[in-house]
Parts: sequence; C-alpha cells; structure tokens
Amino acid sequence: MGVIIKQVTNKKELRKFVKFNIELYKGNPCHVPGLIDEEMMTLDKDRNPAFEIGEGICFLAYRDNKIAGRIAGLINYRSNEVWKQKRARFGFVDFIDDNEVVDALFGAVENWAKEKGMDELHGPLGFTDLDHEGMLIHGFDQTGTMATIYNYPYYPAHLERMGYEKEQDWKEFKIYIPDEIPEKHLRIGEIVKKKYGLKTMKFKNRKEIWPYAHKIFHALNAAYSPLYGFAPLTDKQISYYVNMYIPMIRLDMVTVIIRQADDEVVGFGITLPNLSRALRKAKGRIFPFGIIPLLRALKSNPKVVDLYLTGVLPEYQGKGVNALLFNDLIPVYLKAGVEYAESNPELETNNAVQAQWDYFKREHHKTRRAFKKELKN
Repeated sequence: MGVIIKQVTNKKELRKFVKFNIELYKGNPCHVPGLIDEEMMTLDKDRNPAFEIGEGICFLAYRDNKIAGRIAGLINYRSNEVWKQKRARFGFVDFIDDNEVVDALFGAVENWAKEKGMDELHGPLGFTDLDHEGMLIHGFDQTGTMATIYNYPYYPAHLERMGYEKEQDWKEFKIYIPDEIPEKHLRIGEIVKKKYGLKTMKFKNRKEIWPYAHKIFHALNAAYSPLYGFAPLTDKQISYYVNMYIPMIRLDMVTVIIRQADDEVVGFGITLPNLSRALRKAKGRIFPFGIIPLLRALKSNPKVVDLYLTGVLPEYQGKGVNALLFNDLIPVYLKAGVEYAESNPELETNNAVQAQWDYFKREHHKTRRAFKKELKN
C-alpha cells in the first residue's frame, strides 16, 4: 500500500499524533519525551490562546495501516504582521526514514499553506518562542532537554532533498559552573545596581512571585522582540504561560532584577533542574506514576541545570545587568552541586548573548536549524 495522509479531526486522533513521537524514539537514549497532556493542550484550539492570533492543522501519515509520520502546519498572523511576511510554519514533525512518507507529509502542509495565501513555509517552529523550535543538525549523541527537539540525523537530509534551505541556526552550550563568582562580575554588578537603581529579587514562596509573574513575561516580550520570528505574547498568552510554568519553578533558581523607582522588571533568569532523566522515566505521562520522578528531580541537588528563560530589557542590554543575574545564581548552583548548565538554543547571530559566556568554560555541543522554502503555485 502507498502512503495515506489523514487530517487530525478529534481528540483521539490528536492523542495518537502526540504519542507517535514517543513511539518513534522508544529506546533512544538521547531522546526526551514531552508530556502528552501538555502537548495536547498546546495543539487544542479551545485551550491554547495562540489560536486567537493564528491557526493550525495536523496531519498523520499512514503506511500499511500504521502511523509513519506526523506534521503540524501553523500560521502566526501576529508574527506575519510584525515581520511583514506571509509565512506558514511547520512543527511537531516526525517521520520514519521514507521518502514517500516525508514527501506526502510536507506536501500536505505546503498545499494547506498555499490555500491560506502564504508564500513561504519555515520551521520547525511552534506558535511562540516558548514552543519547541529548530531541527537538530549537530549533537545527535547528546541528551536532549525539556525545551528542545531531538531528531534522527536523517531528518535534515530529507529537508535538503526536498529543497528546503537554511534560514537560521541556533547554538547550544554546556556552561561549566566556576568555583566562585568571577571578580569582574562582582565589580560590574555593584556598579550597575548603584548607577541604575536596581535590586535583585528572591522569593521564599509562590505568593511572593505572583505579583511579578506577568511583569516577567512583559519584559520577555520586550527583550525577545528582535529575535527570529518572534511576536509579542498577548495578555491571554501570558496568563496561559504563567499558569503553566509558575507552579513548577524552583524558587531558589529564579532571579528577578527590578528597577526600584517603579518596581518594574528589567531582567530575569529562570533556571530549572535538568528534567531529562525524569521525563524519560515518565514516558510522557504525569499520572499515575510520572509525577514522582518529576517532583524528585525538581527538588533534587542536580548536576545539570537548564537556563530555561533569561532576558534583559533592550535599554539595559550591554550594561552589565547579566552580571547581577550570574552573581545571584552562581552561589545557588555551587550550593546545589551543579556541574554545568545547558544554555538551550541561542541564535548564532545573537553575538551579545553568546559573549556573556566569555568568562566561563563552555562547550558548543549542539546546533539546530530553521529551514525555509518558497511556495510556488
């Protein structure tokens, strides 16, 4: 039998769509499965406010009555408006190593995008920068993280075969924790605090952080605005992410820098213990037993942490605010016995972000890519 493409039209099919990634990578020691319920919510137009500023479609590929691939087509109209583009995105893409399967999947999304009036397709991307993005092209022997995509080496080869070209790369680093705060960081931090009237905030409980939760994401909107494909999160999207992430953060690994004059957030650093091993044990399910390894990992003294979200308002970038973040977080890492931090993806063109690691031992261990293709009628 040939390849059959089916559009996902109900929750039962959507669950199959989400679970295919876990089934395809079963036994792979580098793959980190996502949480099924969380990905179901991301792709549910009734629960994810991203669908208020965009739309999406999901397809499954079948060969011999078995699922052989999946792909989502997404359009973020707000991003298109900001960047003055007519682009669709592809994401949540997985497939067996089969030309016919891959061609059928991408053909379905390309046709859908053209029907919607789009003239380019790019990805892998989600609706926002907080969704998974970038196809792994280097570092296939490295363990993935909660925030990133792991894929087989044959994926990018298929994209290139179909005429997709590089548009943007992200680099990822292992940042080794120094034995003490670099002296230059200490000196810069004190100068910056006095010059700009800044204060480092720490939180003892979630009740204390809630007044700053929305402010953190408003600062993220400003800090990330120049980045590839970014569109400002709406108030509903911010509330969606606040309710999703604040309950799971580890407070000692959260640092917020405020401007004392008006209590506004000018910088933030949100770190999580690396959850890769716990997520593999959970196998995509929180209940009934998946919650146990996740809670243990969140409360543990981890050897590895993920630099999940960091940002500084544009007007304070390059002025030493990052030093304040490091000055607070490095002692926390040392107390917990952290050996290194995963930087997570950083745009290769973002020299300012990568320059902040110049005072640390680092290892570039992964690269991922966004591909693009012009859609011809």
